[in-house]
Amino acid sequence: MTENFFPDIPPDLLTALLENPYESMILVDKDGMVRFLSPANEEFYKTTIDRIKGRHILELNPQSELQRVIHTGRAEIGRLIKLQGRDHIIARIPLKDSEGMVIGAVAKLMFVQPQNIRQLMRQVEVLESRLDYYQKELKSLYSKHYTFDNIAGEAKPMQEAKRVAIQAARSDLTVLITGETGTGKEIFANAIHQMSDRRDNPLVRVNCSSIPHELIESELFGYESGAFTGAARQGKPGKFELADKGTIFLDEVGDMPMVMQAKLLRVIQEFEVDRLGGLKPIKLDFRVIAATNQDLQARIREGKFRQDLFYRLNIFHLKTPALRTIREDIPRICYHLLSKFHEGKLSAPKRISPEAMSLLVHYDWSGNVRELQNVLQRAVSISRDRTLYVDHLPMEIQDRLPREQEPRHLPGKLKDEMAIAERQIVERALRITQGNRGQAAQLLGIHRTGLYQKMKRYGLQDYE
Repeated sequence: MTENFFPDIPPDLLTALLENPYESMILVDKDGMVRFLSPANEEFYKTTIDRIKGRHILELNPQSELQRVIHTGRAEIGRLIKLQGRDHIIARIPLKDSEGMVIGAVAKLMFVQPQNIRQLMRQVEVLESRLDYYQKELKSLYSKHYTFDNIAGEAKPMQEAKRVAIQAARSDLTVLITGETGTGKEIFANAIHQMSDRRDNPLVRVNCSSIPHELIESELFGYESGAFTGAARQGKPGKFELADKGTIFLDEVGDMPMVMQAKLLRVIQEFEVDRLGGLKPIKLDFRVIAATNQDLQARIREGKFRQDLFYRLNIFHLKTPALRTIREDIPRICYHLLSKFHEGKLSAPKRISPEAMSLLVHYDWSGNVRELQNVLQRAVSISRDRTLYVDHLPMEIQDRLPREQEPRHLPGKLKDEMAIAERQIVERALRITQGNRGQAAQLLGIHRTGLYQKMKRYGLQDYE
């Protein structure tokens, strides 16, 4: 028979393949009846193919799990089992016809040397120990940095956001976080998860706007082997499966395509997912936190967001305030950020000059806290002082000093005012170049000798 299927392969080569002693095989049909037993297995089971052929696999091995493979149609590769007091690695593979129907199964027993099995088990134990260590470290990192204590701000809108977040953390209901870009929606989501009863289980983040529309269903719900062209052979769990017993954070949910919104609604209501190509739904236990910087009510009116999904998500509604609406909190937030920068750089500035703080408080911050953080990081990187000054800030912020914040004292004599301005310019050049006199002179467009004279005149000769 093998000659008809494989005319170009010598029969003795096929026979050697089936009967090789390193990969002994048992072949059963869809009813679990034995159809082939390799010579190595004959010796192992103390029987022959003539005696066992046509009899049920459980008669040969009462612990056989080939019937499960026939029932599920899923391969089980690399399982470790113990037979007759020895460890073995086994692969159980379903056999399907051209239409995908299971017509049998094969078990391939690997006769590995016991010392090799023990070595493999040690390697697995080491990997599992390392994984456990890193999971604990990651959990510690998240619990340290993503708590309500790390959300700076005491203004009334911020207090309200924290109040709603704490209430949400004590429940298991869906949370919708809205707010402009850079207002800390993800930080609030992490803090809610860390305070909830699900803190010991994963928080899985999904950016709904960054996943291509044609892939979002497989990313969220997973797929079975062969579900589509390019699918992984072993299939892949979706984000909801990864979030089982934990929390799934749907960031930028307002950008999800309409066709997916109906499927998402069903998953949230039923707590089950259907993998692409799957035959039955998978029951799950998860908590949903969604976030968006869009006005979902406006999206509903435009026909771009489902109203029923909005109501399903909007059980706890938390609004993160824009930075320009909590200006009284900006100094507190600035020093909170500076303290974080100082952890990694001992020489980082610890204070902000009143003039610089005034600029920061009155700036509009279209990028909110994220933009403020970037500005402070840049200022810290170019500063050589223990204080951040106005000239450490970007020019677009320096130019925004409100008129009511400008000096109100009467000007002095012109030469005195010019001397004050010149001293500030020289000091600024020295600060920017970190005390490099040659670079400072070049920056000012003067000779180094002239710079030395001005430094002496203004008492800056000890500047480093």
